[in-house]
Amino acid sequence: MILFFGTRPGKARSRTLPQIPCSHCQQTGTLTAVSQPNYFHLFWIPLFTINTSRYVTCSHCKRVYSKNEFSKDMAYAFQQD
Repeated sequence: MILFFGTRPGKARSRTLPQIPCSHCQQTGTLTAVSQPNYFHLFWIPLFTINTSRYVTCSHCKRVYSKNEFSKDMAYAFQQD
């Protein structure tokens, strides 16, 4: 019997952070928080979440903030999900 298994990214959820300024360019209303789960799948059916990637991007200066670079406001925005 052949088993097809592996990992696959899920659907990314994004939302804007209108009141939080970018710490690089100081523009307000340009940040977007993105959360994307990574699933273990068997026969292309997602079974369970392995981890979730979270990052914030600025549409003005194109800066990407990883989890260890989040400000307190950015981290709080992810906790509200």
